[in-house]
Parts: sequence; structure tokens; C-alpha cells
Amino acid sequence: MADTIKKEDFIEIEYTGEVEGRVFDTTDEAKAKQAGVHSQNTQYGPVVVCIGEGHLLKGLDAFLEGKETGKEYSVKLGPEQAFGKKNAQLIKLIPKNKFTSQNITPVPGMQLNIDGMIATIKSISGGRVLVDYNHPLAGKDVDYKIKVNRKVTDIKEKLHAVIYMETHFKKDSYQLEIKDSKATITFKTESSPVADEMKTIIEKIKQPLIEKLKSTTGIKEVEIK
Repeated sequence: MADTIKKEDFIEIEYTGEVEGRVFDTTDEAKAKQAGVHSQNTQYGPVVVCIGEGHLLKGLDAFLEGKETGKEYSVKLGPEQAFGKKNAQLIKLIPKNKFTSQNITPVPGMQLNIDGMIATIKSISGGRVLVDYNHPLAGKDVDYKIKVNRKVTDIKEKLHAVIYMETHFKKDSYQLEIKDSKATITFKTESSPVADEMKTIIEKIKQPLIEKLKSTTGIKEVEIK
């Protein structure tokens, strides 16, 4: 029997997003490889999300409310419901020596972190570089095909889902134990090749993650080690 999806429900979905006929986002690993958008850091396969918690584009969140499990849907999202409108104020000229002083040779199409923001190099002229801080898909309509598999009620599945959506840490990077309404999450920092960086990230996100896990899943107590 199909379930109607409500805000704060956890659901398992599969999806593929396209812009102008090109795949840019998908849970299907084979499609990602075929489209040239495959990433080793992405966890492919059905994904569990919590409706209304920002795990999806806001247009998808709104679209899925009221839909039913066990069905497939297609939706077109305008820029305001996807990656936003193009903002001319986010396109800036930056001196080329800001890059060369850091041993970076800017080339058109390059994406990099500049002053804590992801930016795309648009063009280079003389000693100046035109940089676009807009999302690469800002101003674009996007098309999604979504398959809603099921509602998720298992507390452990919910916790795993929130951890991944909030941190992008995969299950093999931590251990999760639940006992007497308490969840204990132990990150495997010692076996990580970037242990120090991982510890810094965990310390920074620890308290917000604990609050998010409690508010979304209903778990009473969370400890992160």
C-alpha cells in the first residue's frame, strides 16, 4: 500500500537530474560514469533523505510533499526552485597575481575555492581574471526524474541518512551503536589518510550535528567520539 509523503518523513529515493539534456546529478553510478560526472566521493545507489530538512533542492522538497511511495515522478524546476537566478554582482575581476602567488595557473572553466567560496574561472585578459561565484547551474531550468521507493522508519537508517547528508561521511568512516535511546557515533579518524583534517571537521560540526540528529530522528541522546 502506498504511503503519502509528509514534511519530516524519511524516504528512500533514486533520481537523475538533467540540464539541457545533460545529466549533472544522479544516484545511478552507471549513468554518472556514462555522463562523465562520476565522483569517487559520492555514495551511489538509493539514498535516504528527510523531507523539509534541506537534503534536496527546495523545489524537489516542495514537489515531493503529498506524493506517494512506490511511484515515479518527473518535474521541471525553474532557477528559483533549483540553483537560483544568475547574480551579476557575483561576477568579479580579480588580479591574476592573486592566483600566481599561490602557484595556481588560472584557466577558463577551472573551479576552485577563493576566499571560502567556490568560483569558476570565466576568462583571462592581461593581468585580470573574470571569476563567477554563482553556482555553475544558476539561471538554468533543471529536470528531475525521481523514483520514491519507500518510507524509512528504522532509527539506524535515519541516523545514517542524516550523518551522510550533513557531513558526506560514508558509513565506513564511522561506527554507529544504539542503546537505550542513545546513539554513539565513533569516527575512524586513526585509519584515515587525512586524520588531522577529519578531526578538525568533526570538532567543528559536532554540536550542530548532534542537534540535527536529535531533532530529525527523535533519538534522545547522541554522543560523538
